[in-house]
Amino acid sequence: MSQITMLTVKDVQNILQVSQAKAYEIIRSLNVELKEKGFYVLQGKINKDYFEQRFYGKE
Repeated sequence: MSQITMLTVKDVQNILQVSQAKAYEIIRSLNVELKEKGFYVLQGKINKDYFEQRFYGKE
């Protein structure tokens, strides 16, 4: 069984209880941060670890 490393818009919607538009906005914003740090990003998806770090302070 594979471990989930990327979250989709639907995942972000469910986790944060926000609209689809807001979930896309959040993912776009986080992906901009990652791009500025030199990482490759996938449109409409966000790295789970980075998402958790930014929202919950997990290391």
